[in-house]
Amino acid sequence: MLDRSVMLKLWGVSLLWGGNYVASAYMLRDFSPIFLSFARLVVMSLFLISVAMINKSMRWPKKREWGLLLMAGITGTLINQLFYFTGLKESTAGNAALIIALAPIATTLLSRIFLKEMITGQKLVGAIVALIGVICIVLYGGKELGISHGDVYLLAAMLGMSISLLFIRKLTTAMTSYEVTIYSTVIGTLLMSPAVAVEAMNGGLHASHRLFTWLLLICVAVIGQGLAGFWWNQGIAVAGASMSAMFMNIPPFIAIIVSHFVLGDPILVAQLGGGILILAGVAITNMKRRLPQEPKAGLGVKGT
Repeated sequence: MLDRSVMLKLWGVSLLWGGNYVASAYMLRDFSPIFLSFARLVVMSLFLISVAMINKSMRWPKKREWGLLLMAGITGTLINQLFYFTGLKESTAGNAALIIALAPIATTLLSRIFLKEMITGQKLVGAIVALIGVICIVLYGGKELGISHGDVYLLAAMLGMSISLLFIRKLTTAMTSYEVTIYSTVIGTLLMSPAVAVEAMNGGLHASHRLFTWLLLICVAVIGQGLAGFWWNQGIAVAGASMSAMFMNIPPFIAIIVSHFVLGDPILVAQLGGGILILAGVAITNMKRRLPQEPKAGLGVKGT
């Protein structure tokens, strides 16, 4: 039986990550998108570096690993965060959560294209089902019929995350996910500095004057991202990837419900229908076939 504390942490991760979308949409009322992204990453980087210094468990990457970390930082932090907050400004927290949920499917397809990994008929069916779900959300999940700029930016953010997972997969063969997360986050944060400077020079940078919003930003970065990430890694280590992945079906619907009550966003049929299709596609893609086992000599076969 799994440790109850681990299961509670996985539930906590689902709730925190679902709430993060709503909190981000709320903070965008007081922050410009690029500055909010940069500020949250700075706080998260400082938190991760502090943890690393306390634990003294980091090792210096090798020359080849630096190149992969740079690419992971560019795609998974810089591109993902820039497009995520820019898209969220023009879309809804519910749409953001549902579109980002497509990342596992996109990673599977990208692995086939770039890493030449085999893709089974089962995974192809899952990808098609999920893609139909995204089309429903993008076309019918907005205020008006059609494709919104916000949803297009969110799709770009999702692709950035998916591409970064290819580099992370290679990195974690020699480095821990903990080390990869810290290095790639810090690299991406540094690379975002020029974007903040451009936003400031164009007169588009603005920050909140309310203490509550800044405290919310710190909580989202430290608890909703940093601490939740550690809980997630622990859940994978103890409960396994397949069990942990089940909890990733929860955040999109948490985001839809919470954004309805906190932000006043409507709950649309297209969001619910598209979300169900996306999560069904993810489930089909990750479903493992159970191979029939031959009974051992002299033993009966019990039903499962």
